[in-house]
Amino acid sequence: MKKRIGLVVCAALMAAALSACGGATAAQDASGSAGEAKEEAKGEASDKAEESSLPDDVPEVADGVLTVGFDAEYPPYGYMDDNGEYTGFDLELADAVCARYGWKLEKKPINWDSKDMELNSGSIDCIWNGFTMNGREEEYTFSVPYVDNSQVIVVSKDSGIKDLAGLSGKIVGVQAASAALDLLNGDQKALSDTFASLNQFADYNTAFTELQAGALDALAIDVGVAKYQINSRGEGFVMLDETLNTEQYAVGFKKGDEPIADLVNNALCELAVDGTVNKLAEKYEIADMVSLTPDVAKGILGQ
Repeated sequence: MKKRIGLVVCAALMAAALSACGGATAAQDASGSAGEAKEEAKGEASDKAEESSLPDDVPEVADGVLTVGFDAEYPPYGYMDDNGEYTGFDLELADAVCARYGWKLEKKPINWDSKDMELNSGSIDCIWNGFTMNGREEEYTFSVPYVDNSQVIVVSKDSGIKDLAGLSGKIVGVQAASAALDLLNGDQKALSDTFASLNQFADYNTAFTELQAGALDALAIDVGVAKYQINSRGEGFVMLDETLNTEQYAVGFKKGDEPIADLVNNALCELAVDGTVNKLAEKYEIADMVSLTPDVAKGILGQ
């Protein structure tokens, strides 16, 4: 488990290291090449870092690596492309943030229902993958919200289901540990109580396969993911006009982890101002959902 090093601890370790440099030893000579290689790699990463408005004395992520936990089957936010590479709007945005500080991005696919365990154990630094912040504000430290989202219902085009009332007596699918599931067990429980059953799936690719096969009548899902799945699978599915709710996406950090969250916040705002956020959103066809506009970001940055 990687542990972040506080500024005070970092200062103490640096002082100790400088003191130890007073006299060369055989052990130091033996480790010199490895140390020089590490410093050279670190220098190269710093050279690649883009200019930031932040001061130099900000906290650093452990070992200069930001480990992002994401659902590898959640396009367009995070998924594996045809070349076997993990990509998506959120992962490219995370990469842009890392480039701003000279960090290395480590993409770690996780089981979505194990996200809290991964975060609390320290195996990931944050959850960054279409992560709904609404209703979870007391559980995590969040970045600034950057995408507006809503929960929608997807059905087969020939299902005959036209509205939410038409879901009565139907089998509805949802991803385990998702915001849609929380909603159907919470504010929309009166609706879900009318379902014949509410079936949970580890990922939406599997759920869509079940919907296509007729084992499900409908899916409760994030609108961005729904659009991607419908566009990629042909014209056999439609979204109901009625939505279950509206919400916002943000990057989730362990509660109290404000130092790194603040870094990500500042970088996200800078990337919104310089047009990177909108460019990526257009690439992944979610530009109409972006909430972190240049004007909003300038206000946060105090520009």
